[in-house]
Amino acid sequence: MATAKNKTICFKCNEDKITYPCEGCSQRFCLLDLTEHRQILTSELHHITNEYNEFKQTINEQKQNSQNGSLIEQINQWEIESIEKVQQKAQECREIIIKSSQICIKDIETKLNNLREQIKQMQKQNEFNEIDLNYLRNQLIETTQEFNNLSKISIKKESQSFIHDISIILSKKPKFNKWKQNAITVAGRNGEGQQLNQLSHPAEIFVDEKKNIFIADSDNHRIVEWKCNANEGQIIAGGNGQGNRMNQLDRPPNMIVDQQNQSIIIADRYNRRVIQWSNQKQQILIDNTDCCGLAMDKNGFLYVSDHKKNEVRRWKVGEYNNEGIIVAGGNGQGNQLNQLNSPGLIFVDENQSVYVADWCNHRVVKWRKDAKEGQIVAGENGQGENLNQLTYPEAVTVDRLGQIYVADCANHRIMRWCEGKEEGEIVVGGNGQGNQSNQLNGPCGLSFDAEGNLYVADYLNNRIQKFEIEL
Repeated sequence: MATAKNKTICFKCNEDKITYPCEGCSQRFCLLDLTEHRQILTSELHHITNEYNEFKQTINEQKQNSQNGSLIEQINQWEIESIEKVQQKAQECREIIIKSSQICIKDIETKLNNLREQIKQMQKQNEFNEIDLNYLRNQLIETTQEFNNLSKISIKKESQSFIHDISIILSKKPKFNKWKQNAITVAGRNGEGQQLNQLSHPAEIFVDEKKNIFIADSDNHRIVEWKCNANEGQIIAGGNGQGNRMNQLDRPPNMIVDQQNQSIIIADRYNRRVIQWSNQKQQILIDNTDCCGLAMDKNGFLYVSDHKKNEVRRWKVGEYNNEGIIVAGGNGQGNQLNQLNSPGLIFVDENQSVYVADWCNHRVVKWRKDAKEGQIVAGENGQGENLNQLTYPEAVTVDRLGQIYVADCANHRIMRWCEGKEEGEIVVGGNGQGNQSNQLNGPCGLSFDAEGNLYVADYLNNRIQKFEIEL
């Protein structure tokens, strides 16, 4: 039988009973009042969940609507008044607004997803108190305020002698990512070889949403997939020795992974063909091409760089029997703005602009859609290791901010260039040729996962390095 010593005053009913503590409010309740207290907390959690769902719906509606429509209309009107002289400036401003909105919304969605997981965990375990609820509510308020700041983007007009220039003023400047300088080896930790836990000169990589890594394992004449945290890969194309049979590859430098259709398009360079593997069935899409780089745009057009013809061509899906359309180069080998010299890997952005790693010209060139010549966006100052130079750039990719990342192969580093800047910056590597965790040896390919971690195909070290993003 309980004694008076076991009893204290209940915070709610103010009676002398056996009580139980609540760690959230630091009060003690009798069993009946504690049950009621938990019901109140549960009701508050439901209320926060409803607020979350309403805010998530607002975000979804924002994504469906046009990006900052009124601002775009102002830019369009300015473009009409200024005629052709300012069309380029107008396009740049549109891209800044759209990319800024996309970045902010994506950041907000990431925070909401984390908040959702915390709410689900609390609901599942039924272990939460006032402190937890206040935390959730504050997180939701902060995220809501960040979303409201999207409307604070404005236009700044500047007076000139013949026209009013405009620029975009952002409420929040984008944060440029940084990465830890010591990498983790996530594939190929066992030296060069052809076993499933080895690689031989990996040339290019692709990381999917689940952090699975697809690797063009060049000198093993195969494409392999390494599941996240796996100790070995699995062959998904090739792997039948070097050769030109339909089930063989010859030193593939690049591939496009179409997970939705379970298909892989491969640059089978030394067999001079672009070949598609689908469920272990092969089909030659394009032949008689010294293909190196592959890319596919949002409309499904296929782009192929030819390192001997010094050009990039584009094909429409299903129309590979024609010659395609030249979208970069095609004017012979050279270093003029309408020429290329042994183009390597390529990247195509949402505006169908083509970025080319112009290998022997030690530069990266951007060709806008339907352009007759390119624009140098990285390099340009001859072969070298200064911050305004590149040496045999192998691969190029562009992030959502329009920043250009280059695998600067012979300088053993990954560079980031902002379009319009005279020099780039080293993001990883650049510590000399070597196999330490902060070194690279002839990097050829690069990719990002959904969290922004940077993966590098460390060609001569026969490994894939993961540089974790600094939060």
